[in-house]
Amino acid sequence: MILINYIVMCLIFGATFLAVKVGVDAGAPPFFSAGIRFFLAGSILFVWMAVSKRRAKLSLLFRKELLLTGAALTFGVFGPLYWAEQHVSSGIAAVLSATAPLLILLLQTRISGQKLSRSSWAGCLAGSAGVILLLLPDIAVTFNGLWTLGCIVILLAQISYAAGTLYSRRVIQRFQDTSPIALNAVQMMYGGGLLLALSFLTEDVRLESMLAPNAMLSLLYLIIAGSMTGHTIYYWLVAKTNPVFPSTWLYISPLIALALGAYLYHEPISLLSVIGGIVIIGGIVLVNIDNLRLIRMIQRALRWAIKSEH
Repeated sequence: MILINYIVMCLIFGATFLAVKVGVDAGAPPFFSAGIRFFLAGSILFVWMAVSKRRAKLSLLFRKELLLTGAALTFGVFGPLYWAEQHVSSGIAAVLSATAPLLILLLQTRISGQKLSRSSWAGCLAGSAGVILLLLPDIAVTFNGLWTLGCIVILLAQISYAAGTLYSRRVIQRFQDTSPIALNAVQMMYGGGLLLALSFLTEDVRLESMLAPNAMLSLLYLIIAGSMTGHTIYYWLVAKTNPVFPSTWLYISPLIALALGAYLYHEPISLLSVIGGIVIIGGIVLVNIDNLRLIRMIQRALRWAIKSEH
């Protein structure tokens, strides 16, 4: 059951980048689409948690900690991503987003004052080289200002993700008597609300653009599968295994996104881009080599415990 849920989660998260692309290509305003997705998904999850009395308190709606988390993890990440996917393919957007673990490591090291290990330095260098390899074919063939800006915006958004991830760990520790799913729901509501406010100030939202079939299908998939089902599976895996194992979706989903974009949406993909994506994932593995070793140790311990019981 754990393996099945893990595979489903990777497929869901891998397909979200294509779903975003389909929606914005259908004419849905990017900030409004992102805002309504996260505000509705967060609201539905929070109401469900509150009604079922699963450690979701109404007081969470008035906590500045969750406002800050939503501003970093949802507003600061998905606003740029939705905007950028107007000009960048979903596959490239996914692989560029996979650089987030590298930035988390660098930011955490900067804050703590600790030195990076050799494997971490090697991972960072490999990740940087992978980004260059990934983008080289498009720079040579389809280079233009908006495409370049879109790539830069996605990379900058990962700084917001890194900061939000480190801050959210403190928030989870501070609210240990509250379900992480409820915390995630509230931060999505805040982030979605901020995106809707930005949309109100910058976009001309027309009902017909949101009611286009592709725009509606994209929104429904992202709300139900991406934001609700995917994240619920993620936290279920955290509870059933450990905090490290579920996060390894970052190694798999970007390559799924590249394949789906090329196969279903006919996005151009070159051999050099594939190599670049694999190099980026390899860099992330090197950065997290200690965590991966921990997973293997835990798996061995679980197997030994099961054998001992029998």
